[in-house]
Amino acid sequence: MSTFELVAGPPALGEYLALRKDAGLSQKTPEQGAAALTGSWFFCHIRERATSRAVAMGRVIGDGGWYFHIADMATLPKFQGQGLGRQVIDALVAHIREHAPEDPYITLIADPPGRRLYEQVGFTEINPSRGMELPWVRN
Repeated sequence: MSTFELVAGPPALGEYLALRKDAGLSQKTPEQGAAALTGSWFFCHIRERATSRAVAMGRVIGDGGWYFHIADMATLPKFQGQGLGRQVIDALVAHIREHAPEDPYITLIADPPGRRLYEQVGFTEINPSRGMELPWVRN
């Protein structure tokens, strides 16, 4: 029996927030996390069988028609280097390819630690496009 189990669906809200924090992603509020769990097109995570703890995750957001964006790719540091991130990204891409209409546009934002993994899966840079964000400013 494998040490880990891939689960289709999101982890519990507390696990989601803790996994983001412990994997070095930005912290989110419970309200933001709840919206992420219910508003995703597809979500999967990996549990350690011995502890039943969520140790890796990823999700797909998009319109279900042509645009699919992979987000929240995270693996707890203790479990990195064991192929769990690869299992998650492979499951997300396979789900898109199985359930999306033909010729989906699949994107992600590749932070430096994940670039090698994403390149191994087949992701390439979008040139000359460049990711941008709009900082939050209260009026």
